Amino acid sequence: MDRIDAPDFRTLSRDEIAAVLRRNHVGRIAFAWRDRVDIQPIHYVFAGGWIYGRTAPGAKLTAVSHNRWVAFEVDEVEEMFAWRNVVVHGAFHVLSPEGPEHERAAWQRGVELVQRIVPAAFQDHDPVPFRTVLFRIAVQEASGREARPARPAALQALAG
Repeated sequence: MDRIDAPDFRTLSRDEIAAVLRRNHVGRIAFAWRDRVDIQPIHYVFAGGWIYGRTAPGAKLTAVSHNRWVAFEVDEVEEMFAWRNVVVHGAFHVLSPEGPEHERAAWQRGVELVQRIVPAAFQDHDPVPFRTVLFRIAVQEASGREARPARPAALQALAG
């Protein structure tokens, strides 16, 4: 029976974590509500240490109104043992076009960022007009891992 070499696993650097977050625009947000953890996919943009996205009113907003701490996860999967994963923990903040100037500015920045991936967002021809709530997640902790297929022993010997 042939021996299968174990894949190589490693921790991503801070710069690699940021690159994964910038490269992708679909992730999953996890939140807790009434002794249950749920996870839902969202479109997002990573900028300035924040994850910006939008959602519709519903369970997620109800949950984060009681506990604003969430986890956010992004994967890049090429094959079984060729992937990168980033997990972020932080506080969920609903943005509003009303209120003090800094809140209005954050909302405007969020709209501009979301429109980079959905150009019609918050306009008359928005493809998902029911997603009316803009939010951002403060990236307070982030970790990342990578798996790579093992190199055959002969190649490892040549690499030294």
